[in-house]
Amino acid sequence: MTPAARTLPCPEHSAWKIDLYIAGQWREGSSGRRAPVTNPATEDQLGTYAIAESADISAAAEAARSALPHLAALGALGRSQLLRSAGQWMRTNRQRLASILTAEQGKTLREARIEVDSSADLLEWFAEEARRTYGRVIPGRQPGIRQLVLRDPVGPVAAFAPWNFPLSQLARKVGPALAAACPVVLKPAEETPHTAACFTEAFVAAGIPAGALNLVFGDPAQISSELVEHPAIRKISFTGSVPVGKKLAARAGSMMKRATMELGGHAPAIVTAKANVERAVADLGRAKFRNAGQVCVSPTRFLVEDAVYDQLLEGLVEFAASLRVGDGSHEHTDMGPLANDRRRQAIESLVADAVACGARLAYGGQRCGDRGYFFSPTIIDGAKPIMRAMNEEPFGPIALLMRVSSLDAAIEEANRLPYGLAAYAYCGADEADHIISALESGMLTINHLGLALPETPFGGIKDSGYGSEGGSEALDAYLVPRFVSAATKVTS
Repeated sequence: MTPAARTLPCPEHSAWKIDLYIAGQWREGSSGRRAPVTNPATEDQLGTYAIAESADISAAAEAARSALPHLAALGALGRSQLLRSAGQWMRTNRQRLASILTAEQGKTLREARIEVDSSADLLEWFAEEARRTYGRVIPGRQPGIRQLVLRDPVGPVAAFAPWNFPLSQLARKVGPALAAACPVVLKPAEETPHTAACFTEAFVAAGIPAGALNLVFGDPAQISSELVEHPAIRKISFTGSVPVGKKLAARAGSMMKRATMELGGHAPAIVTAKANVERAVADLGRAKFRNAGQVCVSPTRFLVEDAVYDQLLEGLVEFAASLRVGDGSHEHTDMGPLANDRRRQAIESLVADAVACGARLAYGGQRCGDRGYFFSPTIIDGAKPIMRAMNEEPFGPIALLMRVSSLDAAIEEANRLPYGLAAYAYCGADEADHIISALESGMLTINHLGLALPETPFGGIKDSGYGSEGGSEALDAYLVPRFVSAATKVTS
């Protein structure tokens, strides 16, 4: 099952001509149409990807339906070995994968290598969980009665992944699906098709049954609509914006299809007067500007008690000023570009609105360089709830600092928005219990950075979605409990 090491992660696509993968075959779309892939650091065209038409989308869904018995026939151990082999393939091709990821998405090589490692970690975690998809036995009330709870695969899955973590988000969706014997039709972001093709190639090399993993690109609205409505698809997994997620969830719900929704966030970062401010600056600064702030769990609203506000502001400005912004393919770069010009324009608009509302631009706030979609790390001093950036997910390198008079005032502001994905707190030990009890968030990390490990749940509450894409909880959405009650002693 273990594939041989390869020099390139996906030699079939090394010329940046990315095709669809349907029913075990790389192929063009039905119409032959293609679209360009752009490097966000240089604005150069890297290559092209095939566009799926309706016939291709339907073929992928039908291939997944046909593959279900073959994937199940591998057994728990076989699927475990499949996932483990794919993860090992990624480790073997780590540097080449990281280079492709950086070229397409823009993040630094250092961050890209971490993402490759974390993706392999995720697949290896789900390889172990594949062997633990246990049912249970319930004692019968009468002799000769056996009561069993079986956990069967829900069926083929349509998985929609974003561009900000184009490898690890695929692993979070495909890992638990394959562990539970659910074939997948994967629709990754069109900004990062080569990364998705390499991810698929890892499973091809590992020996995945034809049709158990399919890959399509094209018009997101068309693909999502046709996949969600296709009768072969029984489960939806989506990571993306709240408005799109709500539409997909409603559509899936109308057809009684399961859904896991990992939607937007607007993470509060509470810093109290009892906090270790130096530690808060180091941790939150790193978390804020990772991937140029294009992280769903990125700390965004810094809610800081008066006593330490100036110290935290000074520290974050110093941290932002130390970052070297540039092409992520250069080893010395600390922060790469935004993924596309749409994001850069959105960030500019949010910064202008904040200043118009009376905030002070403490650092940054402008484009960088003549080429590429670069935007400087930005610190906003004196943020107010009326600002757009305090209500809309910025998804960029903006830290919004707001003074609060007390911990309770910080919690009130943190809970004000309908988002509830992630939250951060730096505080005294005696304040932690209150924060744990009062803060409304699907994930919370206190006095350190502790989110997104393979063994821990990953998901939100309120408008940030439902379901988990991490930990043992991730498999629940892919398994259907089925009850069997049998009289094993038949009497006449």
